[in-house]
Amino acid sequence: MTEAPVVAAPEPAHAPGPRRGSRWLAVLLVATIAVGAYLWVTTVRWQRNASDWEEQAHGYADEVASLRMQLEGANTELQAARDQLSAATSRITDLANEKAQLGDENVVSQQYLDYQTQVSAAAATVASALGQCVSGQEQLVGYLKEADQYEPADLSRYERQVNALCADAEDANEALQRELQP
Repeated sequence: MTEAPVVAAPEPAHAPGPRRGSRWLAVLLVATIAVGAYLWVTTVRWQRNASDWEEQAHGYADEVASLRMQLEGANTELQAARDQLSAATSRITDLANEKAQLGDENVVSQQYLDYQTQVSAAAATVASALGQCVSGQEQLVGYLKEADQYEPADLSRYERQVNALCADAEDANEALQRELQP
């Protein structure tokens, strides 16, 4: 007997379709597009943020420039003030030396003249205050003669004001008299 050769049954043919490699390629393509989109959105945000920061930096730079100009102006004024102070200090020192050289007699004369000037000014103030007191009293007498035309409270208030003015004048006069006593 002869044996018949064994022939293997043919396998069913695979239906044509995407291969495994194409699927991976498609997934890789989708992933690449997603990463690219993410990077694009991130880049746009970074550009916007960079623009905002740059704008703020320019604003701060302008502010710094303005402050530097103000500082330079202040330094210039300060230097001018220092120069003036130096000149004034020098002049004061010179004047003090000149005054010291005038001698004791001139110093005493100047002090006496200053005292006389102060007393004269105080006397003028007292005379003015007494004059205001007299004027106020004269006006009060005029108001009292026509008292029926004024409110009693107003007359009383004006009388207190005049009395206070006269009391101040008398106090100033007494202080001047004490000052004049040897």
